[in-house]
Amino acid sequence: MREAKDHFNEELEILKKSQTENLEMKETINQIKNSIESITNRIEHLEDRTSDIEDKIFNLENKVEQTEKMIRNHEQNLQELWDIMKRPNLRIIGIEEGTEIQTKGMNNLFNEIISENFPNLKNEMENQIQEAYRTPNAQNPNRFTPRHIIMKMPNIQNKDRILNAVREKHEITYRGRPIRIAADFSTQTLKARRAWTNIFQALKERGCQPRILYPAKLTFRFEDEIKSFHDKQKLKEFTNRKPALQNVLNKIFHEEEMKNNNLGQQREELP
Repeated sequence: MREAKDHFNEELEILKKSQTENLEMKETINQIKNSIESITNRIEHLEDRTSDIEDKIFNLENKVEQTEKMIRNHEQNLQELWDIMKRPNLRIIGIEEGTEIQTKGMNNLFNEIISENFPNLKNEMENQIQEAYRTPNAQNPNRFTPRHIIMKMPNIQNKDRILNAVREKHEITYRGRPIRIAADFSTQTLKARRAWTNIFQALKERGCQPRILYPAKLTFRFEDEIKSFHDKQKLKEFTNRKPALQNVLNKIFHEEEMKNNNLGQQREELP
């Protein structure tokens, strides 16, 4: 009987201990559940914050893109306005500094150039300039070449007549020394025109009669038609469909692409 009682007590102790352990395990499980719930809530909160931040980044990127587009449009508008202002201008290159003082003014200097090179235009063009000045305003003592002279004509037609006469005569002089007369463009337009140089020369050698029209459009004759392009990408797309042009221009496109890639790598390597 005593042994049965002892055995009962042992079983009772084991049961109590198991119940205690079970309660502790339940408490631990509840704590884990609470922790998981808390972590889940924090994750959801972080996801909401992340989503808000992503939305803000997206909106900011859109605003930056719109701002950059607006800046490009303003720059283009300013360039076009600047070119319109410059369109009646002639740029005279190669006249020694101080010559305008010797001739007692830019107007007399202009008249001498016209008389020496275009006597048939003398009566129509004399005293036609509205404004003339050296550019830049201040002379650089380290610059060995004379500053260019900008001469503003009363209208575009007079300027174009002189430029046409320049193209026909080929060599222009002032008091026997060679000078150049060219149209006056904004820096960006001049850069855009110069970008066509290699392509222009290749087309000229092939007899395609290339021309650079105002302000920076390339035109040339191909397959008995006049083709015109405002940018190289459009010309490249057209060239890819014309094997005859590919033989002429693909080498130039490849060289320019390699040059641009090298410039890009150099910029990336800069600290």
